[in-house]
This record gives sequence, C-alpha cells and structure tokens, in this order.
Amino acid sequence: MSYLKLEKALMTNLDVSMRREILRTNRSGAYSCSTVVDCNTRKYHGLLVVPVPELDDENHVLLSSLDCTVIQHGAEFNLAVHRYQGGVYYPNGHKYIREFDCPQVPTTLYRVGGVVLKKEIVFQHYEDRILIRYTLVDAHSATTLRFRPFLAFRSVRQFTRENASASREYTTVENGIKACMYEGYPDLHMQFSKKNEFVFSPDWYRGLEYIKEQERGYASNEDLYVPGYFEMPIKKGESIVFAASTKNIRTSTLKKLFEKEAAERSPRDNFYHCLVNAAHQFHNRESDKERYLLAGYPWFKCRARDTFIALPGLTLAIGEIDYFELVMDTAARGLREFMAGKPLSVKIYEMEHPDVMLWAVWAIQHYAHEVGTEKMMARYGKLAKDMINFILAGKHPNLRVDGNGLVYSNGLDKPVTWMNSTNQWGQPIVPRTGYIVEFNALWYNALRLGEYLSASEGNEDNSKMFGEIADKCQKAFVGTFLNEHGYLFDYVDNGTVSWEVRPNQIFAVALDYSPLSPVQQKGVLDVCTRELVTPKGLRSLSPKSGNYNPVYKGPQTQRDYAYHQGTAWPWLAGFYMEACLKVYKRSRISYLERLMVGYEEEMMYHAMGTLPELFDGNPPFHGRGAISFAMNVAEILRISRMLEQISFDRNK
Repeated sequence: MSYLKLEKALMTNLDVSMRREILRTNRSGAYSCSTVVDCNTRKYHGLLVVPVPELDDENHVLLSSLDCTVIQHGAEFNLAVHRYQGGVYYPNGHKYIREFDCPQVPTTLYRVGGVVLKKEIVFQHYEDRILIRYTLVDAHSATTLRFRPFLAFRSVRQFTRENASASREYTTVENGIKACMYEGYPDLHMQFSKKNEFVFSPDWYRGLEYIKEQERGYASNEDLYVPGYFEMPIKKGESIVFAASTKNIRTSTLKKLFEKEAAERSPRDNFYHCLVNAAHQFHNRESDKERYLLAGYPWFKCRARDTFIALPGLTLAIGEIDYFELVMDTAARGLREFMAGKPLSVKIYEMEHPDVMLWAVWAIQHYAHEVGTEKMMARYGKLAKDMINFILAGKHPNLRVDGNGLVYSNGLDKPVTWMNSTNQWGQPIVPRTGYIVEFNALWYNALRLGEYLSASEGNEDNSKMFGEIADKCQKAFVGTFLNEHGYLFDYVDNGTVSWEVRPNQIFAVALDYSPLSPVQQKGVLDVCTRELVTPKGLRSLSPKSGNYNPVYKGPQTQRDYAYHQGTAWPWLAGFYMEACLKVYKRSRISYLERLMVGYEEEMMYHAMGTLPELFDGNPPFHGRGAISFAMNVAEILRISRMLEQISFDRNK
C-alpha cells in the first residue's frame, strides 16, 4: 500500500474526504489546491491560482474547477462534486471514486460501470500551467469524455458574482479556447492533447458554497461562469492531457510535458519524502537572481522572520546548500537596503520587525555548521557582523541596546514578535513589550557569535568588545528573566513582568550560546515539558493560565483571541527537541522519536503530505490555519536530520 492512499470507504464519505486537501505548486507562487474529491471548500481553492502582478500583490483564481463527465450509451456520469447553498451536494461524483493515491503526483481512480478512468494532476515547475492526464484504463464500449470549466477570474480574497460585465467572448486556439472575463487579467488558455469539439453554452452556476469559509465566519457563497464544454471520444488505454495556463502551448507536446514533469517530482512514499516535497513547495523564484521562501499556503507571502527561521530546515537539513545561498543572497540585499534606510527592492515583508536580524544571524550560524566557519566568513561573515553593529549603534528603529546589555523593543502599539494577533482596534492581544525573552536570547547568541568570528579573523579588539557586552547581557538576562520557580518571564517592562508560562523561553536553552547555566537550562526545559508539550508542538500558553484558550476555530475575532493563547505550534517543538538533546544528550532520543510520531500522523490529514500552521492545544489536537506552513515543515526536517545523525553516530 502506498504511503498517501485513501480507499473507497474514506473517499466516498464526504465528512472525511472534504477535510483532506491536496496542494500542488510551482515556483512563481502559483498553485492548485482543493480537497481530495476536488470539491472546493475555501475561496482560496482553485485548479489554477496565479499571481497577477499587473493588478495587485494577491493570487487570483482563474480556473476554479473542471468537471469531467463520462458518457456511455447516452448515459452521463459526472465525476465532479460541488457544494451549493444550503449544504446541497451536486453532482455526487465522489461515489464513483475507488481510490486516491499520491506516489509522485495526485492520482484518483474512478469506476463507472465497466469504465475505469484514472486522473493524474501535476503543476508545471516554471510556468503557470496545470496539467491533468486522463487515462481510460478499462471500457467495454464506446466512451466519450465531456469537460466543463468553471471560471472565476477573481482575487483569492473575493468572490465572483453573476454580472453583465463579465466577457463571454472566447477565441479558438489549438485544441481548445482562450478566454478572459475581465480587463487586466491574462487570457486563460484551456487546451487538450487531442482534437475536440467545444460547444459554446454560456451560463452561471449560482450559489456555490465554501464550507471552510462558513466555519471561519466569512461570506461563503459565489457564482461561477461556465462558457460551455469540450467533448471528445477516448479509447481503452488512451491518455488525454488537459492544460490550463496563462500561455498558449503546442498541444502535441502535452503528453511528453506531463511525463517529464511527473518524473521530476520526488516520491511521497514516507514521512521524510513528504516533508522534502513540502519544503520544495515553498520555493519562489521572481527572477534568475531572486529566490524566496513563502511562509505558507494558501495565503501567506514571503515574510522576513519566517524566512530566516525556516531557511536552515528547508535547505541545509535536506542537503540543498545552494538554495540556502540563493535565498540568503536575496534576503541579504533586503537587509542591506533596510540598514541603509532605502526602500526594499526585494519582495520580503516585515523586514522592520526587531528580531529579524537576530534570526538572520541564527540562520547564518547554521550555514557555518554545515559548510564550515571559513566558507561562512567569506560569504556572510561581514553581513552578520554588520547587523550586530547596526543594532549596537542604535540604528534600528525599534531595537535598542540598554546599558545592561539587553535589547528593548516597544510592542505596545503594534505586535513586534511572532505572537502577532491583534484585536478589532489593531492592538496586540498579547502585548509583549520591553525586554522580550527570545529577543534577548537571540541577542546574546549573536554577541557570542560576533565574539567568535572576530577572534577567528584575528581581530582581538572586536572580539573583546563583543565578549564584554555579552558578559553584561548574560548577567542581566539571568537577573531579569529567571524567576524563583525556575522558568523565565516572557517579557519584562519597567517593573512589569509576565508570569505566564510561554514557549518563547525555550530559545534560551536551544540556541548554540545560552545565557543560562546547565542547571538553569534544565529547569526551564522541565517546566516547558510539564506545561507546554503536546503531540503536535509546544503550546503557546500554559493550561494553568487564566487566559488559556486552546481551540482555534470560529469567526475571526474568536480565532484571534485563541491564536497565541494555548494553540500548539510544531516549529516550537523543533527548538524544544533541540534543547532536550542539549540538556539530556542521548538519554532522551527514544522520547523524541515518540514525539515525532505525532507529526507523521498528520501526513494523512488537513493537507496531505505536509504540516498545517497550528493545532488546537487540547485533544484531539485538530490541525488549523494555513494548510502548509514553512516554519513547521522546516523545524521537523531539521530535527529529523539531527536525530538521524545521532542515530548514525550511535551505530558506528
């Protein structure tokens, strides 16, 4: 049995199959996403979703779905599934599904009487083009396929409504048509590898309903435009490839193109390979000289903090040093522009957040672990020291170094940390401000790295300067954050302390350079183990807190107040497991291996083969938020690599 496989009983049960999503991406930020039964449940779902930079910085759904109907002896069997207003499903094509599998590309097998039809989907790597191959595996009589495209031409944040402004015009192209509903959009080319008949029969399908939007308290209905349908015969053993793209293509190349693209996909035959495949889905190429990491799908763009936290796990942990360098080189340009006070020429958001440079130093530190100090120094050593000196010089707009060596940030007016949820007035729900624990742990780590790098290149004066500030910072860190109960305050500001047990303290243990003694590290780790660890990550807040709110569901406001108040995050577990290895060495390996099982279980839920943004903090720990989240995939990959190396060393 394949790793990602769903049998008939699961596929035909919509309560189960509608909760499982499948994601396909390319490197431009375009994607294809739906449930495993191809019934869209989000406004972000679509068969072809692409950026349209001429309009805005959002993705746009061009082709929402493609209905396939099998015709035999005059009888029609529509394999599609749509949900309409009032919870009505029509047609009910899921009842014909025999299995879903994803060995390399998502594959669905349908059976209608004596007809067995296989559907395989792949997204072309460097073009905004979705490819679907239909193969008639078995048939006992003449068979015809009919394809009906559902067009949207809208932003992923909006809905389409029936209107008179939408253009009904289309142009015939090789084995298909092209159409564009509104000015400013690119043409949508819909072509087949085989000659076909297109029947122009324009109509609006009204009241399609997206259940995930309903659950999230948003508007959930839209109308979709269908220009007509394509029809063609198919013989037993024959394959037909459909392509939807913003560009025209020679249809004689479609079959070979599909085979080529499918062959290039990494197999998803185990937990590790699924995560590697997911890691590649975050890759984004704007030009030959620019590479990015998207923070997550389906709605996140490239964010600075997410980039640097995810970078080691998504690249170094899977042996892709070259992609680390491509992304870091792009980000370095943005960092330099920020330090120079210039507008950013790179498409990285939130570069101004105060901990971004500290995480960039951390990422560079991991690059050194992989390639050696000498190579790191040659490529990024100056950048690392320049960022540290930029902060020391008081040039950062919201990160100052106080006389005690600690860094201070104002987080009262707007969120400055990863805990960035806001209320209806735009104020932080978790107002972390002043001396923030992970900022200062990262700062101490950066100072010690600066000390080491300066000594490595023979600059004793600089090394001494960094060391003296680090000594001062270490003393103040312990005095400021460590409390009598053995854990760390989350933030301290002018005498006000946050007693809530939160996971941000774990960084002070996990980082290469810790300001805590071994005994203090163990104390912090043990508190996190008792109050924060779940099978799906570290809780963002201890259940002992009066503010504990662990279930992330409902309308936007309800979700905002739960976002960082007890929900569990896998990426934090990466640092927790690293801290365990640091404090308890090999004695905790079996415990960590058991923890990893919780993430492998998720390969069959939420989005198949990847990890979602967060989980509820209480059993049964439902996955929530974005269906694929870069930092989570990255940290589980990084820890997998770490555990693998330890196991290898142990077995030598």
